[in-house]
Amino acid sequence: MSDNFAAVGIALVVAIAINLIMMLMPKLLAPKKPVPEKAVPYESGNETIGRTWLGFKSNYFLYALVFTAFDVETVFLFPWALSFRQLGTFAFIEMFVFIVILLVGFWYAWKEGALEWM
Repeated sequence: MSDNFAAVGIALVVAIAINLIMMLMPKLLAPKKPVPEKAVPYESGNETIGRTWLGFKSNYFLYALVFTAFDVETVFLFPWALSFRQLGTFAFIEMFVFIVILLVGFWYAWKEGALEWM
Protein backbone atom coordinates (compact mmCIF):
# COMPACT_ATOMS: atom_id res chain seq x y z
CA MET A 1 0.00 0.00 0.00
CA SER A 2 2.79 2.45 0.81
CA ASP A 3 4.34 1.78 -2.62
CA ASN A 4 1.28 3.32 -4.25
CA PHE A 5 1.57 6.43 -2.10
CA ALA A 6 5.28 6.65 -2.86
CA ALA A 7 4.59 6.59 -6.60
CA VAL A 8 1.96 9.31 -6.23
CA GLY A 9 4.33 11.37 -4.09
CA ILE A 10 7.15 11.01 -6.62
CA ALA A 11 4.80 11.99 -9.47
CA LEU A 12 3.66 15.02 -7.46
CA VAL A 13 7.23 16.12 -6.74
CA VAL A 14 8.21 15.68 -10.41
CA ALA A 15 5.15 17.63 -11.58
CA ILE A 16 5.88 20.50 -9.20
CA ALA A 17 9.57 20.51 -10.16
CA ILE A 18 8.76 20.63 -13.89
CA ASN A 19 6.36 23.53 -13.33
CA LEU A 20 8.91 25.46 -11.28
CA ILE A 21 11.62 24.85 -13.87
CA MET A 22 9.33 26.02 -16.69
CA MET A 23 8.45 29.18 -14.76
CA LEU A 24 12.08 29.96 -13.89
CA MET A 25 13.54 29.33 -17.37
CA PRO A 26 12.24 32.59 -18.92
CA LYS A 27 13.54 34.57 -15.95
CA LEU A 28 17.00 33.07 -16.40
CA LEU A 29 17.22 33.04 -20.20
CA ALA A 30 15.24 36.13 -21.23
CA PRO A 31 17.13 39.34 -22.02
CA LYS A 32 17.17 41.78 -19.13
CA LYS A 33 16.58 44.88 -21.27
CA PRO A 34 13.73 44.26 -23.71
CA VAL A 35 13.71 46.05 -27.05
CA PRO A 36 11.30 49.05 -26.85
CA GLU A 37 9.73 48.17 -30.20
CA LYS A 38 8.42 44.93 -28.75
CA ALA A 39 6.32 46.82 -26.21
CA VAL A 40 4.42 48.73 -28.92
CA PRO A 41 1.00 47.29 -29.81
CA TYR A 42 0.40 46.57 -33.48
CA GLU A 43 -2.16 44.87 -35.68
CA SER A 44 -0.94 42.95 -38.72
CA GLY A 45 2.25 44.98 -38.86
CA ASN A 46 0.41 48.32 -38.76
CA GLU A 47 0.23 50.65 -35.82
CA THR A 48 -3.15 50.75 -34.16
CA ILE A 49 -5.53 53.68 -34.40
CA GLY A 50 -7.51 54.43 -31.27
CA ARG A 51 -7.71 52.30 -28.15
CA THR A 52 -5.71 49.10 -28.23
CA TRP A 53 -7.27 47.41 -25.20
CA LEU A 54 -10.86 46.52 -25.90
CA GLY A 55 -13.10 44.74 -23.44
CA PHE A 56 -15.04 41.63 -24.35
CA LYS A 57 -18.46 40.82 -23.03
CA SER A 58 -18.38 38.18 -20.33
CA ASN A 59 -21.30 36.41 -22.03
CA TYR A 60 -18.88 34.82 -24.49
CA PHE A 61 -17.06 33.16 -21.62
CA LEU A 62 -20.32 32.10 -19.96
CA TYR A 63 -21.45 30.62 -23.27
CA ALA A 64 -18.22 28.61 -23.45
CA LEU A 65 -18.64 27.40 -19.85
CA VAL A 66 -22.20 26.24 -20.47
CA PHE A 67 -21.08 24.47 -23.65
CA THR A 68 -18.27 22.74 -21.73
CA ALA A 69 -20.66 21.63 -18.97
CA PHE A 70 -23.04 20.04 -21.46
CA ASP A 71 -20.15 18.53 -23.40
CA VAL A 72 -19.00 16.82 -20.21
CA GLU A 73 -22.58 15.64 -19.70
CA THR A 74 -22.38 13.91 -23.07
CA VAL A 75 -19.19 12.17 -21.99
CA PHE A 76 -21.06 10.75 -18.97
CA LEU A 77 -24.18 9.83 -20.95
CA PHE A 78 -22.46 7.81 -23.68
CA PRO A 79 -21.02 4.95 -21.54
CA TRP A 80 -24.21 4.88 -19.49
CA ALA A 81 -26.28 4.46 -22.65
CA LEU A 82 -24.03 1.65 -23.89
CA SER A 83 -24.45 -0.39 -20.70
CA PHE A 84 -28.03 0.66 -19.89
CA ARG A 85 -29.49 -2.86 -19.86
CA GLN A 86 -26.90 -4.20 -17.40
CA LEU A 87 -27.10 -1.30 -14.94
CA GLY A 88 -30.67 -1.71 -13.76
CA THR A 89 -33.25 0.61 -12.25
CA PHE A 90 -30.97 2.28 -9.70
CA ALA A 91 -28.62 3.55 -12.41
CA PHE A 92 -31.61 4.81 -14.39
CA ILE A 93 -32.82 6.81 -11.38
CA GLU A 94 -29.33 8.19 -10.75
CA MET A 95 -29.00 9.30 -14.39
CA PHE A 96 -32.46 10.84 -14.24
CA VAL A 97 -31.41 12.90 -11.19
CA PHE A 98 -28.18 13.86 -12.99
CA ILE A 99 -30.08 15.06 -16.05
CA VAL A 100 -32.58 16.98 -13.89
CA ILE A 101 -29.72 18.79 -12.14
CA LEU A 102 -28.19 19.68 -15.51
CA LEU A 103 -31.53 20.89 -16.83
CA VAL A 104 -31.93 23.13 -13.78
CA GLY A 105 -28.46 24.55 -14.51
CA PHE A 106 -29.41 25.01 -18.16
CA TRP A 107 -32.62 26.80 -17.16
CA TYR A 108 -30.69 29.07 -14.77
CA ALA A 109 -28.09 29.91 -17.46
CA TRP A 110 -30.89 30.67 -19.91
CA LYS A 111 -32.67 32.85 -17.35
CA GLU A 112 -29.47 34.79 -16.58
CA GLY A 113 -28.86 35.43 -20.29
CA ALA A 114 -25.65 33.39 -20.54
CA LEU A 115 -26.91 31.78 -23.77
CA GLU A 116 -27.59 35.03 -25.58
CA TRP A 117 -24.81 35.60 -28.06
CA MET A 118 -25.25 39.34 -28.69
